Amino acid sequence: MAENNTPEEAPAKKGKLKLIIMLIVIILLAIGLSVAGTLWFLGGSITGDESTEADAEPEFIASTYTDLEDALVTTIQAQGRQRFAQVYLSFEAKDPEALAAVDLHMPLIRSQLVMVLGNSDFTELQTPEGRQALAQRMLEKVNQVLEQEGEPAIIRVLLRNFVVQ
Repeated sequence: MAENNTPEEAPAKKGKLKLIIMLIVIILLAIGLSVAGTLWFLGGSITGDESTEADAEPEFIASTYTDLEDALVTTIQAQGRQRFAQVYLSFEAKDPEALAAVDLHMPLIRSQLVMVLGNSDFTELQTPEGRQALAQRMLEKVNQVLEQEGEPAIIRVLLRNFVVQ
């Protein structure tokens, strides 16, 4: 005796097929909403509009450096005695033209920096704060020279090696 199970199996298969299709649609909808929510939260655009607030911000510009080839060497008066100071310097700038200007005007800059170092207080130069103040005075002097020559400014003077005795 042959059993006829086809009419009963057809509705069960249609019900399972509808359930599977609904689950797939729900999963795809959840993924789409998740992507759209993430883009909205991060400030992106679904329409492909490339102009965002991030474009308005300036790009990061790396610093460039140049070294003062020879050390600045001078004597400093301290309690009636002559003391010796030797400093190796580097200059930092965001604009490469500023470093080219430093190289171009190096004789004038070097002369001014020797004066700044020679007019410094020996006991002050022995402290980290005193060396930091010296670097700041040197930065101001270098930028003063560059401004007089119509050149862009540097952003920092770095003490690479510093000896006082």
